[in-house]
Amino acid sequence: MKQTAEGFLWGAATAAHQVEGNNVNSDFWAREGRRPGMERSGDACDSYHRYEEDMRLLAEAGLNACRFSIEWARIEPVAGHVSRAELAHYRRMIDTARCLGLEPVVTLHHFTSPQWFAAEGGWTGERAVERFQAYVRAALGILEDVRWVCTINEPNMLALMAGMYKAAREDPEGAKKWMSPTVEGAARPVLPDPDPVIGARLTEAHHAAREILRKYSDASVGWTVACQALTALPGHEDRLKEVRYVREDLYLEAVRGDDFIGVQSYSSQNVDAGGVVPHPQGPDTTLTGNAYRPDALGIAVRHAWQTTGHVPVLVTENGIATADDSRRIAYTGEALRHLFAAVDDGVDVRGYLHWSALDNYEWGHWKPTFGLIAVDRETFERHPKPSLAWLGEVARGGRTVLAEG
Repeated sequence: MKQTAEGFLWGAATAAHQVEGNNVNSDFWAREGRRPGMERSGDACDSYHRYEEDMRLLAEAGLNACRFSIEWARIEPVAGHVSRAELAHYRRMIDTARCLGLEPVVTLHHFTSPQWFAAEGGWTGERAVERFQAYVRAALGILEDVRWVCTINEPNMLALMAGMYKAAREDPEGAKKWMSPTVEGAARPVLPDPDPVIGARLTEAHHAAREILRKYSDASVGWTVACQALTALPGHEDRLKEVRYVREDLYLEAVRGDDFIGVQSYSSQNVDAGGVVPHPQGPDTTLTGNAYRPDALGIAVRHAWQTTGHVPVLVTENGIATADDSRRIAYTGEALRHLFAAVDDGVDVRGYLHWSALDNYEWGHWKPTFGLIAVDRETFERHPKPSLAWLGEVARGGRTVLAEG
């Protein structure tokens, strides 16, 4: 088995709201606890103060990259007021990663926005793109030497979430119990389609941010897409194209001309005449209700490569919600074998960033555990799992470790 290319990124990812704690000026914080079944993020993993420890654990395991987001609601808590202290905080994160030998992959928007932005209508507001451009300009001073910048995380999921919030506002009685948008299963077999109108607005915002970043920095710029590895049941290929466009391809086509596409893959689903077929529930069902499908990563990467017109791929998220770390290792090993089969077939893959570095707040729930590192939520003590050491070994040994496995 071939070795990985020089400069290949091996790392793990986090998102600010899910790990930092007390993101009190964000729109998601304002929603927490308002619906039955919705837990609060609270102190989260206290990574706002403990990020150096988290990064050091990744570096000491043998990884060479970490993906994290900077939080718009902290940087601009009031419209037009930019916090220099918060910008300095995130610059220290970038510098700390570099000092530890980790390449920082910085995401500008990972689902959460300032409360004032939401009050203006969020991504449907008249000034949404203008507001996002101003935020990107404010962040430029700490991003000048960052090599990898993701503008918006999973815009297709963000468009879906915006639609869910709108439906809840219009019919609060019809949406009494909260379920994270990352959760599927018996209670909600299939997630709704993303709102294409919001998707178009997010595309406009991404292109505007890309223009600013390219003018004032040397960063490779892209965004990340939730790639669902959808496949057609026999006779339903045309229906697959329809479903896949509104859920995924609209967002993949938007990156033509980008420096990379961030592929985020967890599982796979079939499509028939009625649309997406619910995940089959079985003994391998994950803690988010997904089917155990490590082959999804290869399907997702190949489809993204073709649909974007051969834009280089960076796997920005891939993982499994499980309490059994041996299953995490088995899943990740198989997913990587499918990934490198795609590489051998000519797909340009620049790195693999596991989701997630820590067991974290899963958008309303604490039970789904994706992390390479467990966190005691009372003391915040970190407990690296065997999967972290295993992934570090893969990173140090390259693909030969997978071949031996």
